[in-house]
Amino acid sequence: MTDERLLVKASRGDEAAFLTLYERHRDAVFRFAYRLLGSTELAEDVAHDCFLSLLKRPQGFDPERASLKTYLLAAARNLAMKHFRGQRGEDALEDLASEPPVPERRGPLHRLLDEELAEVVRLAIETLPPLQREALVLFEYEELALGEIAVVTGTDVGTVKARLHRARRSLKRQLAPYFKRDAEAGVVDEVLK
Repeated sequence: MTDERLLVKASRGDEAAFLTLYERHRDAVFRFAYRLLGSTELAEDVAHDCFLSLLKRPQGFDPERASLKTYLLAAARNLAMKHFRGQRGEDALEDLASEPPVPERRGPLHRLLDEELAEVVRLAIETLPPLQREALVLFEYEELALGEIAVVTGTDVGTVKARLHRARRSLKRQLAPYFKRDAEAGVVDEVLK
C-alpha cells in the first residue's frame, strides 16, 4: 500500500496504517536527526514530533511536491534548525553523523582500528556547520538526490552542491592526518563517499 493511502487511513484513526508508516520511515528520520544533532534524546524528540505533526496535519503533505520520506526529512530538518537557532542564532548556521564506509580489513586489530577511524569520522562530521552537515548526511548516508535535498532544505540544487563541497573540503582537511600514508591512494576521498 502506498504512503499516501496509508496516511489517509491513519488520519482517520487507523492505528495499523499509522504504525506501517512509522515503521517505514522512522529509522531514516531518526538517523538524519541524530547525525544533525549528535544526541539520541534530541533525535528521538525530533522523530516523535515529525510523526505527531504528520498525524495532526496530514494535509500538509503534498505527494505532488515530494515523497513522504522527503517530507518527513524536511520536517526533521526544520525541527533541528530550530534547535540550532536557539543555541547560536540563525546567522551562525552557515558558519558553524551510522558509521561511514571504511575499507574492510581482516583481523581484530584492523577491526579495532576501523572502529576508531569511524568514531573520528563521526566526530569530524559533528563539527561541520549544521547546513553543511545536513547536506552531507542527506547525500551520503540517506542517499537522496541533489533535487530531493533541495526540497528538504528549501534551497536550490546549486546551494546544496556548494554546501556538499564545503563539507567535503572541511572533512578532508580534518581527516588528512589520519590518512597520510594512504593519501596518494585516494583513501580520504573513498571514506568521504
